[in-house]
Amino acid sequence: MSDMTTQIHSHAVVWIDHLIAKIFSIGLTGVSATAVRAHLAPQRLDCKAHTGSAVNDDPTFVVRVGRALSSCTDLLIIGPGTEKTELMNFLRVNRPDLTLHVETSNPPTDREIVAVGRKIFRLD
Repeated sequence: MSDMTTQIHSHAVVWIDHLIAKIFSIGLTGVSATAVRAHLAPQRLDCKAHTGSAVNDDPTFVVRVGRALSSCTDLLIIGPGTEKTELMNFLRVNRPDLTLHVETSNPPTDREIVAVGRKIFRLD
């Protein structure tokens, strides 16, 4: 994500799972990237594999992602789990002006995330 410029655009793609939200603001002139990480409590040694969502583990995660998306007006949310639905529900309540698109996706590369956004927003 370090090779992308720092700019503000009205279109954004967020790839979110239980650990991180990768946010790509996309425009005709470039892409700006940032990340928001979940603050998860350390797991005990006898715990089973992590099966919860960051929303349950870190109640500030979705709020912090929403703040990072404050400048966008058109958003694509992609990701493999329930966090994308939690983010969508949060944004529908707190950002009714925002145009939302939601798709399920396995972990793509940063370039693939941007390519999907450019296609959805017709910025090719």
